[in-house]
Amino acid sequence: MTSLERRSVLRAAASVAAAAGALVAGCDPDRDEVPGARHARRASPSGERHPVPAPAHAARPPTRAPGLPVEIAHGPRTGHAVALTFHGRGDPTLARALLGEAERAGARVTVLAVGDWLDEQPAMARRVLDGGHELGNHTMHHRNICALPAAEAYAEISMCADRLRALTGTIGSWFRPSQAQRATDLVTRLARKAGYPHVLSYDVDSHDADDPGAPAVQRTVLDSVAPGSVVSLHLGHAGTVAALPPILDGLRRRGLRAVTTTELVT
Repeated sequence: MTSLERRSVLRAAASVAAAAGALVAGCDPDRDEVPGARHARRASPSGERHPVPAPAHAARPPTRAPGLPVEIAHGPRTGHAVALTFHGRGDPTLARALLGEAERAGARVTVLAVGDWLDEQPAMARRVLDGGHELGNHTMHHRNICALPAAEAYAEISMCADRLRALTGTIGSWFRPSQAQRATDLVTRLARKAGYPHVLSYDVDSHDADDPGAPAVQRTVLDSVAPGSVVSLHLGHAGTVAALPPILDGLRRRGLRAVTTTELVT
């Protein structure tokens, strides 16, 4: 990470903490301590506590897109939208900073969470949803799912689905295979067995997980993106946080907007 990227991330994280910290479970002292709790408590002048309504953004059930293939790599090419999708793992401070950057620009994204990350950072599930974003399943341990025997592959899908259901009430909108751009027929069948009508692929790979620096991530995405694209990106990388504002600006200049994957394809 360059010093410029580090300063950008720190500024973004500080801004997010100030503007949206109350949305993150555990950041508000008047919020329930149980991850995914549906109500906070607010003290009245007399000191009595009253329930505060749950956030308006609810978890979506698995998306069904009639007429589209079982494995979806992009949306309609005739529209004016793209989907930015994020591998959900890594430093939660960077994740919150990135979500904050998206929200300030009026963008909505799709986070495909890894189950063991949700075990470590359960508040992140609600943080994603409270920002108006979309949450999905990226397996339990991020193993090479297409190389696993059927029973182990199904466990990777179903265990992450269980985490999502416990935290949000649904198994998430999408399933994306781990360590693979496209699913095998077996993994597709197992995903359907777990409750996902579609497997989510992508047509633009940002290569941000290689940490090439923000300018390279920006250039890769904007050189390849087209109407209807589904872009693969990652939480937990400083260069991605720094690259997101210019990516969103570049999309706007082309008349494109970043929406959730469900909005893109339905």
